[in-house]
Amino acid sequence: MRKTFQYPILATLFLLSLHSLFAQSGKVKQVKLTAFQLQSSSVTSASGKELSTTGFQPKEYWFPVKVPSTVLTGLVRNNVYPDPYQGMNNMLIPDASDSFNHRYNLFQYSHLPNQQNPWAKPYWYKTTFTVPEADKGRHFQLLFKGINYRADVWLNGQQIADSSQMVGMFATYSLDVSSVVKAGANNALAVKIYPLDVPGEPDKEQLKALESFYLNGGPTGDIGKNVTMLCSVGWDWLPPVRDRNMGIWQPVYLKTSGNTTINTVQIKTDLPNLPDTSVANLSLSLSLKNSGKANDNGKLTVKITPETFAGTPITITKNIAVNAGSSSDVTLDHNSVKEMIIRQPHLWWPHDYGKTDLYRIQLSYSNGTTVSDDTSFVFGIRTVDSKTTDVNGWLRRDFYVNGKKVHLVGGAWVPDMMLNRDSLRLDNELRLCQNANVNLVRIWGGGVTPPDVFFEIADRLGLMVWSDFWITGDTQGEFKGSPDWPLQGDVFNRNMINTIYRIRNHASLLVWTGGNEGHARKEIYNAMRDGIATLDGTRPFIPNSSGFAKFPADMKHSWPDDKASGVYSGGPYAWRDPMDYYKFVNNGKDWVFKDETGLPSQPPISTLHKIIPNLTWDTSLPYPLNHTWGYHDACTSPMFYDKYYKEMETRYGKATSLEDFSTKMQLLNAIGYQGIFEAANHKLNETGGVMLWKLNAAFPSVAWQIYDWYLQPNAGYYFMQNACEPLHIQFNHDDSTIAVVNRTHNLQSGLTADVNVYDLSGKSIFNKGVGNINLAALEVKSAVELNKTLASANGVSFVLLRLKNSKGKIVSSNTYWLAPGNNYQSMQNMDKTSVGVKLISIAPSKNEKTFTYQLTNSGKEVAFFINLSLNNGADELAPCFWSSNYISLAPGESANVSVTVAGDKITQGSVMQVSGWNIEKQQVPLP
Repeated sequence: MRKTFQYPILATLFLLSLHSLFAQSGKVKQVKLTAFQLQSSSVTSASGKELSTTGFQPKEYWFPVKVPSTVLTGLVRNNVYPDPYQGMNNMLIPDASDSFNHRYNLFQYSHLPNQQNPWAKPYWYKTTFTVPEADKGRHFQLLFKGINYRADVWLNGQQIADSSQMVGMFATYSLDVSSVVKAGANNALAVKIYPLDVPGEPDKEQLKALESFYLNGGPTGDIGKNVTMLCSVGWDWLPPVRDRNMGIWQPVYLKTSGNTTINTVQIKTDLPNLPDTSVANLSLSLSLKNSGKANDNGKLTVKITPETFAGTPITITKNIAVNAGSSSDVTLDHNSVKEMIIRQPHLWWPHDYGKTDLYRIQLSYSNGTTVSDDTSFVFGIRTVDSKTTDVNGWLRRDFYVNGKKVHLVGGAWVPDMMLNRDSLRLDNELRLCQNANVNLVRIWGGGVTPPDVFFEIADRLGLMVWSDFWITGDTQGEFKGSPDWPLQGDVFNRNMINTIYRIRNHASLLVWTGGNEGHARKEIYNAMRDGIATLDGTRPFIPNSSGFAKFPADMKHSWPDDKASGVYSGGPYAWRDPMDYYKFVNNGKDWVFKDETGLPSQPPISTLHKIIPNLTWDTSLPYPLNHTWGYHDACTSPMFYDKYYKEMETRYGKATSLEDFSTKMQLLNAIGYQGIFEAANHKLNETGGVMLWKLNAAFPSVAWQIYDWYLQPNAGYYFMQNACEPLHIQFNHDDSTIAVVNRTHNLQSGLTADVNVYDLSGKSIFNKGVGNINLAALEVKSAVELNKTLASANGVSFVLLRLKNSKGKIVSSNTYWLAPGNNYQSMQNMDKTSVGVKLISIAPSKNEKTFTYQLTNSGKEVAFFINLSLNNGADELAPCFWSSNYISLAPGESANVSVTVAGDKITQGSVMQVSGWNIEKQQVPLP
């Protein structure tokens, strides 16, 4: 049974550190401000001074919003505009571009009287909060974790910051409001949010299926003039976000402390004797800032405690004086503090290579019994590194954790269309990634650097993170746009420095890159590279996520090795036969490390009706398309149709119903993803990794993801899960051999491979067992040749593979269907077989239940492509974390499958549904 983990995220998030959410006087606390009101500056004539007065009574109606919230999100939740995620509703909302509105007559939908473009002028957010009388004289900071794009801030009638100071989407803004906050009274806060300096011009909308390619970032890429979420102007998997996500998109906090505060904390971990990991050296740096008028003679206390395992805490204290109005930099390391030497450390490993052990560090600065400030976060003891190898003129970059190579498998992560992912949604999505045996998530450069909670969850799940900065070839001049963008390099640099400070302590963060398929101009690029070297210094920086960018000769390359990136994008992005991926990998070139490839990825029928609400077929288009598909699927251009929909018809025959269509598309998804990752497997030590475009969805889409916006995986997800498992058995399409793959760092001995081939009627035409297979770390071995068997086969053959460990337990199962000329249409005439379902166990936890079922094929034919789901009769219980799915069973064979689901999703009438290519659908009630 696959072991999955549910962490009580809301309880464990250290975003709030040790700070209480309640108004305990005299304590260090951080209170989240959430209840705001929203209105356009074109509606209210009140000034910031007036709006930030507690007695102010607006004449006009203000919309209640829960921050974080973009402006459009707030208006949608107040029913001003329809939900743009659904159907064609986005075409009922005006855009931030006037010329675009003229093209589609969208001005008519503006909710503002006499304002055709409702996003042209700023919006006000206002709220009130109370501070206890006992906190009088304390130090107060307003913390804005993220605004877009500029902001003025007013508190109690005084302006605290203006739009020249608060600009850029990716900075955290800390404002000292000690002289303005009123203790023992209500306080009024007003925030004026300005739209992007340049909203950008979207490309024409995809209002028809089978149209031409979408121009990413718009025809000119001019949204790149800003430091923002570049894809908000529209990309080939996302329609334009009408307000470009202007607003307060991250939380706002009021922090109460003493005058001396702890800032810019960094903890570094080093394993000085690799490959020996018995000793780790820690170093801690931070800044103490005294904002008061009196000198502070206090004590810094550092406590390091095991977080995910039992152990003895370490406590370090140091007396430090900080003069009034000044700062003091503090460094503690193993050379000066013996407690910073950790013997027999518990290391952090990516989840598929070992335990993801974590420590918690707690810091406080106190004067006597009074704590001035404290903070806390978890960290992992680990090192990361990279090396390059020249492979026939193509540079390959390999990555290492704790001195050992890690083969990267994963893909790009894109932001939610309107930035509406909360901590639970992030937890569910990243767990889906982990459950798919993904070990790396790439933060794509045209999106956003995610909030703190994203990295906290990645740390705990053992997911490595590859973080692009906000540069793309479509906006910075590689393909479109200009190298002179963004226009304000100082804004980019401030946002960049702030982001480094924010996420550099996370064990999950593997590598920084200078952007996606392009590069910034020299002064910005050098600032990024130097910033990583000086402000981080613990992980590599590579120029970009593409080996195709035209990199100037006078610019340095990666840090610290000054080599080229050694990674390559460029697809293919259309569906390809598995054999093609073997050819790509065997040829090497850009497949020595492929960081972008993928396929359209049709969602399963269970959520298709949600994505395409009007599923009625337009008979002028291929079955079952209509033009809503065009809006929700950027991949419906003729090339993608020929390579995907048409390929389905050629292989499996024309669809006879929507369900038949969906099932046949899942067959293409399955072998497509299987081919991508198994091709890389068979050259495990000759490839640095392979990554998808992309893992997730930004809105309900049928393009390029392994699970959809409703958190429902398609068959490709499970075939990726299978291909990327630690121990794996597979069929190599290039030479028809069966290979066994050890992706782990450990010797695997005494393995047994069982290879069985069946014809369409379930008759065995080949079977062979191979025992005593021993695999060294990261080794691949061929076990059986099937050339002759498959060459003499008549029609469709099913290849069923089982790998057992030394105790006889199956550790890997795999299925292939093969036919001369890829003609599988005879599969439509397969005889039915019967699959029995037996509940073996229920393992409840605090918030979840894990069900384990035994499936038995009692018939004489192969039970093919068995799909398991939990539903309540109408909708899937999503997300479900299955140990495997879309499986096939030989005649008489049994297999155990487990699924974990949140307990509150199970209701009266919930069932486990079993369906498949040649079995009758059945439903078993959930206990």
